[in-house]
Amino acid sequence: MIRLLDFVDWLLGLYVFILVVAAVMSWLVAFSVINVRNDLVRQILYTLDALTEPALRQIRRFVPPAGALDLSFLVLFILIQFIRFVIIPGLQGLFV
Repeated sequence: MIRLLDFVDWLLGLYVFILVVAAVMSWLVAFSVINVRNDLVRQILYTLDALTEPALRQIRRFVPPAGALDLSFLVLFILIQFIRFVIIPGLQGLFV
């Protein structure tokens, strides 16, 4: 069971990395640092959007935007970190 929890923790860590990359890429697009007409950039943005948007969309249903600031990313990031650093270690303690 501990191996399963370690694997879930690893997956959540990977998803946090994907979230951060998606946020940085969106800022680079917003500030016109990268060219969205480039096929490779467009494919990367599409993939990141496909991976992150379903979870962010669910959070946006409950957390309204604060002006131009989308708080769903922050809420999801904090939720994942809470699961990784509070819930999973607590569950691992039950199976030791």
